[in-house]
Amino acid sequence: MKKSLLLFLFLTVVVSIVYGHNKQKGDSVLKPIETSYIYRLTLKDKKGTPYELSKPEKFLSRKSILRRERQGLALDSTDLPVSPVYLKLLRNRHVAIVGTSKWNNTVLVLSKNEKDLEALATLPFVKKAQRVYKTKINFEMPSLRDNITGKFQTWNKSEKSFYGEGQKQLDMMDGKRLHDAGFRGENMTIAVLDAGFMNVDRIPAFKNVNILGTRNFVATATSDNVFQQMDHGTKTLSVMAMNQPNVFVGTAPGASFWLLRSENFDSENTVEEDYWAEAAEFADSVGADIISSSLGYHHFDDSTANHYYYEQDGHTALISRTASMLADKGIVCVNSAGNDGMGSWKKINFPADAENILTVGAITFQGLNTPFSSVGPTADGRIKPDVMAVGNSTAVVSGSGSIQHNNGTSFSCPTVAGMVACLWQALPNKSAKEIIRLVQMSSNNVEHPDNIYGYGVPDFWRAYTDGLNSSAK
Repeated sequence: MKKSLLLFLFLTVVVSIVYGHNKQKGDSVLKPIETSYIYRLTLKDKKGTPYELSKPEKFLSRKSILRRERQGLALDSTDLPVSPVYLKLLRNRHVAIVGTSKWNNTVLVLSKNEKDLEALATLPFVKKAQRVYKTKINFEMPSLRDNITGKFQTWNKSEKSFYGEGQKQLDMMDGKRLHDAGFRGENMTIAVLDAGFMNVDRIPAFKNVNILGTRNFVATATSDNVFQQMDHGTKTLSVMAMNQPNVFVGTAPGASFWLLRSENFDSENTVEEDYWAEAAEFADSVGADIISSSLGYHHFDDSTANHYYYEQDGHTALISRTASMLADKGIVCVNSAGNDGMGSWKKINFPADAENILTVGAITFQGLNTPFSSVGPTADGRIKPDVMAVGNSTAVVSGSGSIQHNNGTSFSCPTVAGMVACLWQALPNKSAKEIIRLVQMSSNNVEHPDNIYGYGVPDFWRAYTDGLNSSAK
């Protein structure tokens, strides 16, 4: 998500004046801040940890443990939390610990003195120290909310269609038949990783959505309230969760959701890969079945940190390495391909290059690939994107509570993620990797997959019947 911060600051102020954004009690205002730095420390081991693989209940929820047991997945050393002994030693060096990744055995440390952070590289338990964040300007973003319209307009209602605005999006994947069979995502948990979920807590249309909780992983955020800024996540959530008959019903109206903010929308720094990893690990720990991530990276504000195509092997970038681990933890990750098809990059983003995930490109309602949808293959020759879904004029609910029609693989991604929840509800004994394969094999380009259209558009009813048949053998 490449952004121009100065332009965004200017537009934010202008929009606030012209359109009268609501200033809510407790929201922050523009204020000077000091330059700060965040370093990623990669640790050598986990010595001194009090945790044991034989007692996973100390660091994983019961739901997470049962998900793994159901799929026959063993825990390993990556599941053990970062050593608290090392964390204590780091705190003694007068730096703030703002994040950890147990799967990557890394720690994020923050300080206003970069020399203090550089010195940590000499500690005997530190393998590598890398700067992943530096403030660029001396202002924090204000916390703003859009005005809420309150109710859908009369022209949004359809007397003919129960699904309303969601009908065509569902029909493209033969999803209604799965819903009609009683599989609407009940008892499935989807973690939504995004940049913000503005007004989801206040928009009436979301009142019947089962939100299990929220969490902010952006260390430099002005507030932990994920509902204050940025409605990108509001829109992606709505594609799956909306449950307003005859107006808008999404692809998984019966599912439960965790709303996790991992994207810092006012800058682009490598640390956002760390935030994403933290959010993914949290999703695992609370027992999420599916991750819907409409995020991707390749270029950063610090151009020396930019990714290159040769890195797209699913393991070189920290974010991709983390995503490639998810299926082995029992989670299906669904990630947007990216919107760089018409730019100089053209390729899928990171972590869309990860192994054992569903990378989703965008098509029109006529079934044609959109020109902006990023393409593959990965650097090691794997087919990407995996599948396609509607990402052109996709119906979404914005932060104002109104229905809009937006473009982007950001919206084709949750369309698929919601249907994956319904499919897995219908086939609870399948593993994450089996579900991924069923979705790929049900798609309409499966006979000759390519790196523009992938395996094609999934047919989720076919995936369901194929799954039943394979179970019967």
